[in-house]
Amino acid sequence: MGYKIEAKKLYKIFGSDPDSALELLRQGRTKDEIFRATAQTVGVQDVNFRVAEGEIFVVMGLSGSGKSTLVRMINGLIKPTSGEILIDSVDVASCSAEQLRKVRREKVAMVFQHFALFPHKTVVDNVAFGLKIRGISAAERRERAQTALEQVGLGARADSYPDELSGGMQQRVGLARGLASEPEILLMDEPFSALDPLIRGDMQQELLELQRVLKKTIVFITHDLSEALTLGNTISIMRGGLIVQTGTAEEIVGSPADDYVTAFTKDIDRSLVFKAGSIATPPCSMEVATLDAGAALAQMEDFGVDGMHVTENGKLAGLVTYRDLSAAVRAGGPVAGVVRRDFPVATSQTRLFDLYPLAEKGLPIALSDEAGILAGVVQPSAVFTQLNSGRA
Repeated sequence: MGYKIEAKKLYKIFGSDPDSALELLRQGRTKDEIFRATAQTVGVQDVNFRVAEGEIFVVMGLSGSGKSTLVRMINGLIKPTSGEILIDSVDVASCSAEQLRKVRREKVAMVFQHFALFPHKTVVDNVAFGLKIRGISAAERRERAQTALEQVGLGARADSYPDELSGGMQQRVGLARGLASEPEILLMDEPFSALDPLIRGDMQQELLELQRVLKKTIVFITHDLSEALTLGNTISIMRGGLIVQTGTAEEIVGSPADDYVTAFTKDIDRSLVFKAGSIATPPCSMEVATLDAGAALAQMEDFGVDGMHVTENGKLAGLVTYRDLSAAVRAGGPVAGVVRRDFPVATSQTRLFDLYPLAEKGLPIALSDEAGILAGVVQPSAVFTQLNSGRA
């Protein structure tokens, strides 16, 4: 796997004598002890992470956790006290000023919490402003700015002014400004936190939809765990300058690393976090053309299930239940006559929340891939077991 960003043993100490504080930190002294002894503030300590190309990597933490310091070190706005930050193998912590400018110009764009739009400039001119500073011609920057506005759904508002837009629209202008430079990496520092909850939720979904198309590498900073769980392919939780846990949404909610993470996750709706694939079992299936009642019943007994899927030319085609198959055998009727063609189907990425209506039917839920191949099965009881496992 190619990693777009790597942080190795990253430290940031704020103060006039960071080396003395760093030595104490490495001796095991706490952040508070170091401040009392040296008046130096530990911002980030011993942080290590890797961001894969094309993923959304979310850093979540409360105020003072170090998350904003961390994102500013990634693009060189803050220089680390110690450690490495590699962007495509270029260490932005130690590279030359010219190399850093090249990385910023060609690879990285930042989207901030506050829109910082120029009120006297049109939307398209706001989006094109960074391109103008870089000396790009008027025609090209207009074209690129217009394209970026189209990507965020504001193409028709190019000649409007910021005060004519809602807060959500203004934030989309800020996002378009980042996209206009055609970066490989987007750094987003709490970009939606100033928006009301409904607009914030809409923006999260728009970002996910945009990412499905553009496949940027995104580092997203937030203080909201629900937002982190919604957006992140990988999530790191910070506290006191340290990363206390890194993992997928399912790993963090299902296996919190400590009491701090447990406290954050205890009220999370697990049905919106866990996916069908996390509770799936290997498929129990048989080709419809060779369906044999005795063999099918024996296979269901071996698997301990009361339903089995059937395939046709290798693709998912139907479902037989133990009860229906047994009745057909007793009556001497055709086995093919009890194959159900109307049966619950989902994908491995379906949320448990969306499995509820399927699980209520009491039938095993088939997990199908894009080619229609049976990839796994979810038993209705497994859905409720997973959701109840998070309750005290």
